[in-house]
Order: sequence, then C-alpha cells, then structure tokens
Amino acid sequence: MIIDFENIDETRFPEFKGGKGEYIAKRYGDESVKIMYGRLQPGSSIGIHTHETNSEIIYILSGTADFIYDDGTEKACAGECHYCPKGHTHSMINNGGDDLVFFAVVPEQ
Repeated sequence: MIIDFENIDETRFPEFKGGKGEYIAKRYGDESVKIMYGRLQPGSSIGIHTHETNSEIIYILSGTADFIYDDGTEKACAGECHYCPKGHTHSMINNGGDDLVFFAVVPEQ
C-alpha cells in the first residue's frame, strides 16, 4: 500500500496537546496505526503527553527537535529518530529558526 502524502490535505492543529503554535500535518490512519508527515514552525511545540495505549516513532527529516522525554531532554537532528515507548511521556519543541519536518508513526498496541 502506497500512502501519497502529496495528495493528502494538510490539517492544522492549534496548541496540539497543550503545545504552542500549530502542528501542521498530513495524516493517514486506520484502526491499527496513525502515519503522519508533520511540520512545526519555529517556536511551535506538541505538548507533553503520555502514550497510554500506544508508542510513537518520530524520524526527523529536516530541522532540529528538542524532546522532553520522561524526566530528561534530548535533541534530534535530521536523520535521527526519537522513540517513545508505550507508558512513557514526551513533548516535541522546535526551538530552531527553520521549520521542523518529521515523519511519525503511532501503532496501536
């Protein structure tokens, strides 16, 4: 199955999960998974949240992401991947000067 993000409309999520700015995404989903091509503009974030019933994998395509992960912080650049296992807490912040572009997969478990 091919998911053509070029033909999926962008959706804007203001203050997503309590974050700042907008999370802009092209999303595909079914009962088993959510697959997203996302973007955070400079100064925007996805708020802190816990993955109670699923995990999340975020691959950075361009820009730099600051992650709050459980009780620590991590930085990920283009070509790196952040993983938040089921039961853990995280947030993603774009503190850089360019858009943060990423690919995320949230499998239901």
